[in-house]
Amino acid sequence: MIVLSIALLVFGASLFAQTPVVPAAPAATSAPAADPASSAAVAVPRSFRSIELGMSMDEVKAILSSDGIFSYRGDPDVSLLPRPNESLIEVAGLSFVRRAFFQFYEGKLFVMIFALNERQMDHYSVFTSLSSKYGKPGSLSPSESVWEDGTTRMSVERPLAVKYIDLAVFDALKAAGTAESSYEEILRSEFLGGF
Repeated sequence: MIVLSIALLVFGASLFAQTPVVPAAPAATSAPAADPASSAAVAVPRSFRSIELGMSMDEVKAILSSDGIFSYRGDPDVSLLPRPNESLIEVAGLSFVRRAFFQFYEGKLFVMIFALNERQMDHYSVFTSLSSKYGKPGSLSPSESVWEDGTTRMSVERPLAVKYIDLAVFDALKAAGTAESSYEEILRSEFLGGF
């Protein structure tokens, strides 16, 4: 799966393994009629504690340095990823955030993952808080709850983590990866045909 490939790239083989997502039942309108905002779709957030998808690495570093919830040490927390034009900031968190991962493509933030401290925060509290703000998730499975609005994907995953993805960048990388794998499959077939 696409999300699994990003998670595997960032964390290795098993930190955020996922199962297929089952679409949730259509949401019934249960909000009072007096609230006009309840009938409109709520946009999925693109930011957490002033860090927003699309920011440059320097902007994110500056916020991490000044935010007391992160234990940011500077450039030792930054690494390059095996794919070109990608880098990652991995930083320890304090209190509610255990670790945070910020993935960049061409210098712009496109994935944020916050692994939460399960001794201080629980899945139910995070899920109910997000559901009250953004409505029922668009898809729900034992491993994740997903809110998506066409530009941003936010999910609560097990083990307890909250993930934000910029869908425009993600879809472009997915398309490039599909094209690359298709080309490699053609070369493989041609090579095997030579025997």
